[in-house]
Amino acid sequence: MAEGGLILDALRVALNGKTLVALDTTLGPGEVLTVMGPSGAGKSTLLAALIGQLPPAFRMSGRIILNGRDITALPTEARRMGLLFQDDVLFPHLSVGGNLAFGLPAHIRGRAARMDRVRAALADIGLAGFETRDPTTLSGGQRARVALMRMLLSEPEALLLDEAFSKLDMGLRAQIRSLVFDTARARGLPVVQVTHDRADAEAAGGRVVEV
Repeated sequence: MAEGGLILDALRVALNGKTLVALDTTLGPGEVLTVMGPSGAGKSTLLAALIGQLPPAFRMSGRIILNGRDITALPTEARRMGLLFQDDVLFPHLSVGGNLAFGLPAHIRGRAARMDRVRAALADIGLAGFETRDPTTLSGGQRARVALMRMLLSEPEALLLDEAFSKLDMGLRAQIRSLVFDTARARGLPVVQVTHDRADAEAAGGRVVEV
């Protein structure tokens, strides 16, 4: 992956002329920026702006530069940003293996090669042999791990977290937090997380911005 991390260059998101979020910062590979604030403060709107899905009523100015590429005007699928929500959003009509295969990029061709990648990914998250399992039979922690790995298999260059741990119980929350942040550091992925939970910020380390 190219060096450079994520640059938010004078980024401003506004509604009806009122600034909701303003950021001017650089995140190196593996660094985390936590954006905190109450519901309705504009945290999720910031993530929508970063992935190119800002609702029409909002306006964004500034630039988004990821690993040396100016992605400000690119379509969502070209931005190479992975997004984790508070819900794991696994596809119920697909097996666990099918869910992971959905995240694989098109350059991995052939059923055998794609299944090899899925099997290796399951082994990486401690779920070897789960290819044919129905997602509804998984525990909350297993589902969270599958959702994370599906996103990572798409080969993102940055990671966005939208209250990603808020629906997990306390013990599981600490486990999945560690998995996510350790993975981001190991892969050199800059992370922007939005949350109202200060424990999420403490677990991530890095900088915190209040909105």
